[in-house]
Amino acid sequence: MKETVSSNFYNDIKNIIFNARNKVYHYANSTMIYAYWDIGERILIEEQGGKDRADYGKKILLELSARLTDEFGSGYDERNLRRMRQLYQTFPIRDAVRPELTWTHYRSLLMVENEKARQYYLKEAIEQNWGTRALDRQISSLAYERILSSQNKIETKKHEDNIARQDVLMPQDIIKDPYILEFLDLSTNTNLYEKDLEKVLIDNLQKFILELGKGFAFISRQQRISTETSNFFIDLTFYNYILKCFVIIDLKIGKLTHQDIGQMDMYVRMFDDLKRGEGDNPTIGLILCTEKDETVVRYSVLAENRHMFASKYKLYLPTEEELIKELEAERRQIEMMQKDKEYD
Repeated sequence: MKETVSSNFYNDIKNIIFNARNKVYHYANSTMIYAYWDIGERILIEEQGGKDRADYGKKILLELSARLTDEFGSGYDERNLRRMRQLYQTFPIRDAVRPELTWTHYRSLLMVENEKARQYYLKEAIEQNWGTRALDRQISSLAYERILSSQNKIETKKHEDNIARQDVLMPQDIIKDPYILEFLDLSTNTNLYEKDLEKVLIDNLQKFILELGKGFAFISRQQRISTETSNFFIDLTFYNYILKCFVIIDLKIGKLTHQDIGQMDMYVRMFDDLKRGEGDNPTIGLILCTEKDETVVRYSVLAENRHMFASKYKLYLPTEEELIKELEAERRQIEMMQKDKEYD
């Protein structure tokens, strides 16, 4: 039977979907940036309505911070509210706020007093895809001023660009080990299945995203990836807008095995082939397990693959004694790896 759906037609539809998804991934970040600008504007308007602006402004920020923190959690302390006000004052035209950058980028930019220098760093951060670490380094090293005062501005600019590229965040800068899932409020002797763990993580999604770290946006659970002969289901799928890549997570109850690693390796390859969009960086695979056999890790693809990770998760904060044991185990592992290199 002749196929009625041509490859070109299918690819057009696929690209529309990928483009829409990318907009969703970046929408959350841009929405919050504009929300902070709006908050800053509203704070300034409220302060200017007070009789004694300085004293009045201090009082309303203290009270506003306390009430917002109580209802929405961290992120709305007095210092951050002052930064939101400063964001509005520094970028009084709303369209001048660029959604490509994160709030952390803007916190660094707000520290630059020279407007021309600030615009330079903003423009370069977007065009060069700087992470916050690269931006901070450029600002602290006075890159703009050194380029401006250089007799050979082109060569100096190239040199600064090369340095900035070395500060780009890598997957290993984002992935943690271990993850602390104390917020799930599960007893350590709870008999969990992997599907149960997945459910409680979804039920506590906001807290789980905070534990995952910077830049994570939830995409789906049990996402299906299909070949001509088989269907596979990925436990949890996220997108990290800092690394600009998908992060797929496989949940494991118990010790990590070489079969788990092989399965994740296959998932990452398939996801890159079937789901990764144009402009996305290589997919990251993360296996969350309760125990890791370091020998299995050491002699598997995890040792060489920079886009696959296995991290332990704990259902409670470790005690001081447990932390000491963890550090000792890590130290022994590092010593073993160094000895192996000496023998090679």
